Amino acid sequence: MTFETRRALPADADDIAAAHRDSIRTLGPRFYPLHVVDDWSEGLTGDVYVRAMACGEAFFIAVAVIDGVYTVLGFSSDYTRGGSQHGTSVYVRGQAARQGVGSALLKLAEAEAIAQGATSIHIEASLAGVDFYKANGFVETTHGETRLRSGRPIGCVFMEKALASTAS
Repeated sequence: MTFETRRALPADADDIAAAHRDSIRTLGPRFYPLHVVDDWSEGLTGDVYVRAMACGEAFFIAVAVIDGVYTVLGFSSDYTRGGSQHGTSVYVRGQAARQGVGSALLKLAEAEAIAQGATSIHIEASLAGVDFYKANGFVETTHGETRLRSGRPIGCVFMEKALASTAS
């Protein structure tokens, strides 16, 4: 699959939301019951990403033309968790999974984290994303659950990755 990546703008927010919902709905059911998938995708509108951008979260998108339509294939984000710890997330449409899109997006988020002084990235990986993050150098720290926007829980794996500094 041929795609391009770039930093997302607020104007991309609705397309990011569509890619996020697609990822959850196509990849999530292999790991979670339908009611959890429904809760997970609930409330994902462009406003969620516009607000996050306004608060300093950086988003990166992968885009391609599919059947003549400009399509956001997926996104990654980088945000500070305080000090030198950052968080990230990567979501890719089902049709773009396992084609290098997620890894390319993760590299952009990691580069942003390093540029912002991060020494590590911590994530709450969905069960659908655990193998992806392991393949990209993350290690499990513990299993547990996190809360969705609805307030309901979802099982996850807490993971982290040390980042190499570009400073000499």
